[in-house]
Amino acid sequence: MTGSPKSRSIRQKYGEELRIRRVAAGLTQEAVSEGVVCSPTLVSHWEAGRRLPSPDDAQRLDRVLGTDGFFARWLHDLDTKYTQYFAPVAELEQQAIEIRHYSVSLVPGLLQTREYSRSVFRTSSPNPEDKELDEAVAIRQARAVLFEKPSRPQFWCLLDEAVLRRTVGGPKVMTDQLDKIADMAEAGRLRLHVMPFIVGCHALAEGMLFLMKFADAPPLAYTEGVRMGHLMDDPALVSKCQTAYDLALSDALSHADSLALVRAVAKEYAHASN
Repeated sequence: MTGSPKSRSIRQKYGEELRIRRVAAGLTQEAVSEGVVCSPTLVSHWEAGRRLPSPDDAQRLDRVLGTDGFFARWLHDLDTKYTQYFAPVAELEQQAIEIRHYSVSLVPGLLQTREYSRSVFRTSSPNPEDKELDEAVAIRQARAVLFEKPSRPQFWCLLDEAVLRRTVGGPKVMTDQLDKIADMAEAGRLRLHVMPFIVGCHALAEGMLFLMKFADAPPLAYTEGVRMGHLMDDPALVSKCQTAYDLALSDALSHADSLALVRAVAKEYAHASN
């Protein structure tokens, strides 16, 4: 007796329809990518439901496939709770088999406690409302469900020492936040490394980096700045990002030493909150 088929997300249905229309048009992924002016890898991600095209790309898809605005209209109807530049990353991280994150100033969203997230969101708006803060925190916390899945990804967390030393939300919030990270590291849910100040400049000093690997698709890299993000699928560029991460990791503290440092800094915050 076979099990019931897995339910498909709207994005997967969008991708399947794209594949059906492409095949019906007698076009390869390479041919579509040339018409849309993107990489064949990106077309593959669209068809697998891992990513959605941008509005401009959707319009170009309609022109290439002769679908009279079909994919542009469907894309417009797909709402997301995330900002446009981060929405594909939120989808992709749930499918990744390995995630490597480098954070230069703040704890990665996937690892944040509720109060830490709330403090981060509060500072990003001049007049934050409690309802909006509650919604933003709930959305961010929901991403961490991937750690509860039986097939949860291998997670490598490389934190700049500034992440530990920057007080967000006060000593109590920082104590709970650092204890959470240390607890997860001790439980084997993440591989923890800290880049100490003493290292000085290193391969990732210019900003955060998020790497994702998949079982049946090429790896991706993501970088982010203020109100903007860039998801990379070009194999050569992703490879350079992976090399930069490896170089930085070679300069960082070991897992054991990093865990010890995080625990020590957490105790400093705990003493300050008493």
